[in-house]
Amino acid sequence: MSSPLSAETKAKLCDIIDEYTSGRSNRKIPGLIYTAFRRDGTSIYRHSSGTIGIRSNEPVSFDTIFWLASFTKLATSVACMQLVEQGVLRLDDADQIDSICPELRDVKVLTRGASEKFELVEKKRRISLRMLLNHTAGFGYAFEDHNLADFTRPIGSDDFSGIAVEKTNRPLVNQPGETFQYGTSMDWVGVIIERTSGVSLDTYFKAKIFEPLGMKSVTFHPSAEAKSNLAFMHRRLANGKLTYADHLYRRPLVEENVPCAGGHGCFGKPAEFERLIALLLNDGTDQISGTKLLEPSTVQEMFKDQIPDKPRFSNVCVPVAKPELANPTPLTPMPDDHTEGWGFSFSISHFAEATGRAPGSSSWEGLPNLYWFADRKNNIGGIIATQILPYGGK
Repeated sequence: MSSPLSAETKAKLCDIIDEYTSGRSNRKIPGLIYTAFRRDGTSIYRHSSGTIGIRSNEPVSFDTIFWLASFTKLATSVACMQLVEQGVLRLDDADQIDSICPELRDVKVLTRGASEKFELVEKKRRISLRMLLNHTAGFGYAFEDHNLADFTRPIGSDDFSGIAVEKTNRPLVNQPGETFQYGTSMDWVGVIIERTSGVSLDTYFKAKIFEPLGMKSVTFHPSAEAKSNLAFMHRRLANGKLTYADHLYRRPLVEENVPCAGGHGCFGKPAEFERLIALLLNDGTDQISGTKLLEPSTVQEMFKDQIPDKPRFSNVCVPVAKPELANPTPLTPMPDDHTEGWGFSFSISHFAEATGRAPGSSSWEGLPNLYWFADRKNNIGGIIATQILPYGGK
């Protein structure tokens, strides 16, 4: 059980955060949201700091709307596992996935020979739902994968277009089941949910997850009111200075009927994800309302390392093909033997961390530097949210 923080400690934490968001021309972060909480929904610490934009006087608040980016994956995973519990979907049935998504049956694997010539080759194995959830299906992101980025040029490829057809035409970058690589798999999980449930992902999420948990702001299609309260997108320049940037995911902000992207498409108030993370801390039941969204055994499976034979070595550099969107990882050096696993849409800690986070804890992030974690052993979850590109800015 987490110990309550004293008023003095909370004040010191606020001062530390405010140092990063204070000033006009030299502040490191325009504005951010920070929360820590327990499985019963009680707050350990909450603070909003700074302004919605580097040149704005409007303060960031817990009502400010953010692009939540890959926070969306957590909701997509929960929705998927609800359908698995109901027997609608099966984790290891490749026949079922071929039937629901013929595009995945026919997709080929991108290879690049010694002569730098690209070739599309047949898959050696078929894709299962489990592979999509644990990022071993073979998909990548063009902002990270040089082969995929180069293959789509000179036109280029937008990982965040929200257009399902583009993902249909996108090849794999690895043979299914052979390698972990973070990519567009969860967008396909979203398509599978829509095709099996018969409703849009937005409709499903609201009915089965967001409304039961009181997550009233989170949506794929921001209203005019939400857009009027949207945080600015920023870019950190090579010299460390911050400037405004056009929104990376602007289509849903200027068009109607944009497809729901299960890997990155949600907008909303970041702190509302406290309820979903707390539900996972509490084995699938929302302790505030008593609403049960998942069985404890399902949550246990989600937090199980799904790639024990493919550990992710933290100190191995993951290069990027589009440095305007992300910095190479690791952001800070790690021991050579430090590894993490992968659950269903999030990273799994293998070791106790210096911060106190227990082995088996989960965490993930969103591209414009948003982060969440869930430590079930120590009964604590947390969220940090900003809107700064590239990912991993220092």
